[in-house]
Amino acid sequence: QVQLVESGGGSVQAGGSLTLSCVASGWSMKTQCMGWFRQVPGNEREEVARILSNGDTRYADSAKGRFTISQDDAKDTLYLQMNGLKPEDTAMYHCAADHTLRTAIQALNGPYAYSYSGHGTQVTVS
Repeated sequence: QVQLVESGGGSVQAGGSLTLSCVASGWSMKTQCMGWFRQVPGNEREEVARILSNGDTRYADSAKGRFTISQDDAKDTLYLQMNGLKPEDTAMYHCAADHTLRTAIQALNGPYAYSYSGHGTQVTVS
């Protein structure tokens, strides 16, 4: 049973920084990609960053230049470093993972949903 557990959210002032973490466990297959999504109640979920198994990264325009996705394979942990936070970054942030190549190579927010996601960690920027 794959489990993804996020942490690191909180309340910060505009311009501040946060680093989100996502600890993964229960893998039985190699993942092709992991990503970070965010969602505000009433809005669609937005994929903000993705990292592929080869280390390549993808970012939404809203995240470019401010967010950095990374992973520590030894710790089975995914990170999202967020700098220059804005009030519009306020959302619940979820990490996700998938074993399929089609999910890994699609455009951000593509039609193929990730197979696994966590419960999320709240980020509030004021």
